[in-house]
Amino acid sequence: MVGYLVVLLLGLAAAAYWIGRTRAIASVNGDVARLHSLPGQHGMFLALFAAGPALLAIVLWSLMTPGIESSIIADRFASELSGMGVPQVEAFIRDARAMAFGGLVGFADPTKEAAAAVYKSIHTTSTWIIWAVALVFSASGFYWAYSRIAQAYRARHVVERVLRAFLIACSVVAILTTIGIVLSLIFESLRFFQQVPFYKFLFGTHWSPQSAFTGAGTEAGAVNQDIFGAVPLFAGTLLITFIAMLVAAPIGLMAAIYLSDYASKSVRAVAKPVLEILAGIPTVVYGFFAALTVAPYFRGMGESLGLSVASESALAAGVVMGIMIIPFVSSLSDDVINAVPQSLRDGSAGLGATKSETIRKVVLPAALPGIVSAMLLAVSRAIGETMIVVMAAGLAANLTANPLEAVTTVTVQIVTLLVGDQEFDSAKTLAAFALGLVLFCITLTLNIVALRVVQKYREQYD
Repeated sequence: MVGYLVVLLLGLAAAAYWIGRTRAIASVNGDVARLHSLPGQHGMFLALFAAGPALLAIVLWSLMTPGIESSIIADRFASELSGMGVPQVEAFIRDARAMAFGGLVGFADPTKEAAAAVYKSIHTTSTWIIWAVALVFSASGFYWAYSRIAQAYRARHVVERVLRAFLIACSVVAILTTIGIVLSLIFESLRFFQQVPFYKFLFGTHWSPQSAFTGAGTEAGAVNQDIFGAVPLFAGTLLITFIAMLVAAPIGLMAAIYLSDYASKSVRAVAKPVLEILAGIPTVVYGFFAALTVAPYFRGMGESLGLSVASESALAAGVVMGIMIIPFVSSLSDDVINAVPQSLRDGSAGLGATKSETIRKVVLPAALPGIVSAMLLAVSRAIGETMIVVMAAGLAANLTANPLEAVTTVTVQIVTLLVGDQEFDSAKTLAAFALGLVLFCITLTLNIVALRVVQKYREQYD
């Protein structure tokens, strides 16, 4: 129902725009030059106040309502939930919410069914309340703004201030989201390092968090600290990334050189979009391709050569991942190569150099900083990949440099540790945050280096 309300408010905003525009023109009898602000700015002013406050109320309602409804359910069923822990209470409320909206059926639990009925009743009531509040705000805002439209009214200033505040709010949300992600990683990682020493995590060679406890409890003293060594994960991540870059770097760079300096306009107009289609294919499709086609092919080829190739190998995952990131390398390198001034090419040709010599000795050295930044961005993309590794390289945390064996990566283990209902007070689950913090630091460093290289490149050739 709230979706219909949002659509209704957007329709009212569109209608208010034309009403405000018409009203402004009519206030000066068609002589637009007498208006302080343009008719469109008056229309925007009316549309903002007709829909803006109501939409803001809906956003606040969407953010606050789930917590309020959950608190009401917890209070109503306090006696039934008294013997449960925090994870069990959260699971109870989540199931009640799912049952209320038809997401969970056939669940024979009278308490949850009663909670679902209460939840649905509360949510329905709150939905009607937000409908009433939004319509009142919309009508009040429309009436107030409509009465202000006049020849000398400074609608432009109001619209600019509102839009500037909106842009600032969007920027603040982005910044606060980034800060929240970093702080959550840091705080949860510190909780993990209180149970497992930092040096054992970074330099240990055995990773088996599923057997994290020697007993049935979750006390810190029961944690087996020796099975949280993340070196096999780092080694597997670097191995697969290295194989991927061996595939993507030369193919992507050669494709960029061809498209920028050798291909005709008609060929480029077709080849470049077709190449970039690879970037739009979902990674799970690449995972299917790696598991069903590439991995069996490598295994059969290895058997024909007398080699032992695992069904899930770093080689299969790395090759398919390299195919996936070819568009990143080719598109960025192509843009960088095209940005090299034509005067450098003309000067080289004027000195008698061939096209291939010009590319090797003039264009590529001039574009090298940008190409390096493209490679670093592709590396960061490969490090963060998950689905291809899950489906083609497996989950085994083997410390090996042999690409024919099964390995795993940091991102895969993060997913594995956080699958299902988890208690975020055990070393097994908190290990995912420590891995996430290390991965964040690595990718952040690569991106900073890439941006610094790009800045240096732009300062030199812009």
